[in-house]
Amino acid sequence: MKILESGKLESEQGKERRKLSWKDFPGPLQGDGQDVVSILQLVQNLMHGDDDQQGHRRMQYVGEQGHMALLGHSLAAYISVLERERLRKLTTRILSDTTLWLCRLFRYENGSAYYHEDDREGLVKMCRLAINTHYEDYATEGFTLLSSKHPVIYQSAACRPGLGQHLCSQLGLPLSSLCIVPCNTMFGSLHQMDVALLDKLIRDDRESGKLPLLLIANAGTPGAGHTDKLSRLKELCVQYNMWLHVEGVNLATLVLGQVSSTVTAATKCDSITLTPGPWLGLPAVPAVTLYRHEDPALSLAAGLTSSQPVEKLRALPLWLSLQYLGHDGILQRIKHASQLSQQLLEHLKTLASIKTSVEDELNSPVVVFRFSQDNSARKFPFLGCMCLGEQLAQQVPLSGVDVVELEDEGTCVRFSPLMTAAALGTQENDVAALVEKLGEMIPVLSCTLRFRQDFKDEVLQQASLSYIEDQSWPGLGGARTTDLDEDKRQYRVERINSDLLKKLMELDTDLYFSDGPEFCEEKNCIFIGMATEDLDVAELVETIVSIGRDIEESGKLFENMTEVVRRGIQEAEQQLQKANEEKLMEEGVLRQIPLVGSVLNWFSPVQASVKGRTFNLAEGCLDSTEPVYSVKAQMIKEASLDSPKSVTKRFPGQKLFRRHGAGSDSVSDTSSVSQLEESFRETAHVQEHHVHIVAEMALSDQRVPEGQETESVDTLR
Repeated sequence: MKILESGKLESEQGKERRKLSWKDFPGPLQGDGQDVVSILQLVQNLMHGDDDQQGHRRMQYVGEQGHMALLGHSLAAYISVLERERLRKLTTRILSDTTLWLCRLFRYENGSAYYHEDDREGLVKMCRLAINTHYEDYATEGFTLLSSKHPVIYQSAACRPGLGQHLCSQLGLPLSSLCIVPCNTMFGSLHQMDVALLDKLIRDDRESGKLPLLLIANAGTPGAGHTDKLSRLKELCVQYNMWLHVEGVNLATLVLGQVSSTVTAATKCDSITLTPGPWLGLPAVPAVTLYRHEDPALSLAAGLTSSQPVEKLRALPLWLSLQYLGHDGILQRIKHASQLSQQLLEHLKTLASIKTSVEDELNSPVVVFRFSQDNSARKFPFLGCMCLGEQLAQQVPLSGVDVVELEDEGTCVRFSPLMTAAALGTQENDVAALVEKLGEMIPVLSCTLRFRQDFKDEVLQQASLSYIEDQSWPGLGGARTTDLDEDKRQYRVERINSDLLKKLMELDTDLYFSDGPEFCEEKNCIFIGMATEDLDVAELVETIVSIGRDIEESGKLFENMTEVVRRGIQEAEQQLQKANEEKLMEEGVLRQIPLVGSVLNWFSPVQASVKGRTFNLAEGCLDSTEPVYSVKAQMIKEASLDSPKSVTKRFPGQKLFRRHGAGSDSVSDTSSVSQLEESFRETAHVQEHHVHIVAEMALSDQRVPEGQETESVDTLR
């Protein structure tokens, strides 16, 4: 495993061979087989791929405890070949140890354990156990018993999406057997199940002849990390003889010395699902569902126990990892993640523009916050939080923050170190970096949201621009040049906007210009990134319009250039033909005869003058080259003294689109407001282009053969 992670197995020759191989395509199975080194080489190539070119590591952090978990999978396959009696004793010991350790760690007394790869599978088994408990003849009669008294499964509206549908699909139940319980709207947390409404729903179902079967509660909702009122829910389940199942990230805090009473109530529930893999940073370890039930026959009927060795050895990776970490190591990891949450929460309280949504400020392993400021920010709530979350995740990747969509709060940023810290290796300095970056982004984000409407208004006032609305773009917005010529509109718009984007990216400014988000529906657009306090929006839009107009005029000139050049060549051919005829008349016929012409030229040389033509593309006409030669030096001198015209007068050190004295030292976002090293050295003003076509008409002492007089014309072509 260490060799595969480090990449040392591959030689330099192997790297070159891999670049030229068809590794992404399946090939035939070799008849003579391959050795172990070659097979491991193939695995390594598939694992790392083109990491050298991409410059980043695809694998998450895997420590020694992770290696123990991975080792368990290969050991499980090796142990499965033991003799039956020895295998039975070994698997019994592994299951007993692991179940005992987990029940003591998470304070779940007298519990049994079911190990499963899919973290939803444990809940499916609990539903089967509840069905077998309530319907005594279900094993023989099957679904016919359910038709007489429909079972009902209740779940909170804050549960993870698709969970109820998965249950109905696996159990063969109609979706009408699923009841979604709304969360509180008047009292308590907005993410907690409404207990009073649940009581009413259960009573209504019982009166209609249905059987309340199971209730799914949360100890840490997937979005906000809030915990339902488990004690009150347990009382309802006892009252109506229902099964209570609890899941959620907050169950990890049961190993700590001080646990909130709302989470502690989960230890009295009928079953709980634990996911120790992400909590402890253990790759490829199974999830565990702890449950209490006294009838082993019903557990067997529900599929909670198995006689297959492979099924029993599923706990082996977790058995090895728990022994490697020990009780203190497990406690330290969970405690470390909780401390990271508290550290971030304390810093967020000092930021006026950040609002948090936590259940317990003293002990909340999940921190959810959002950007909220003035009226200008409220116009784009999705943009502010979406931009904030994406920028923080990109610039501080070890923090593990992500963006969530909550029903009441809207788009928020979530920090859940219990699910990410162990795998990413998040430390206190990463949280400090997150807070520091957050402090830098808030002023920039505030300015951007404030100027976003101004930018839209300025663009709409320009007839040559159209505004592009994209709520997912973390910046001022987008614009696109328009073309009234419908015949060539698509081609012109694509070319003009492409050239305009290149010109804007060359400007000496802190603004970031892009062609838009990756999945933007609008094409051929120009998007402007984040802004600072001193941004001059009017100057920005005016510059975009000015450069776009110059590019459009330049494009029209080049579109007509083909026809102009063709006509110029035809006229040049006619003038050169006329010049040849005049030369023949001037020199006489005798000078064109071989030998005779040479003798005449020897005794009476003819001094031929150089005559040429200059072709002006802007005017589309031919002129003599004599004025060109006389003023050539002066034209070069004047061209060297030309300087680009600026849109507005700038002070020394002042960059484009900045208002002088308007907070030039304000904080700028290091990712969205980029620093460009090269300044804008060329203007979009189209100067006149001249093509000087010089045709020398030298005297010849020989007669020009037939067809030779067109040689200069061919050269011109």
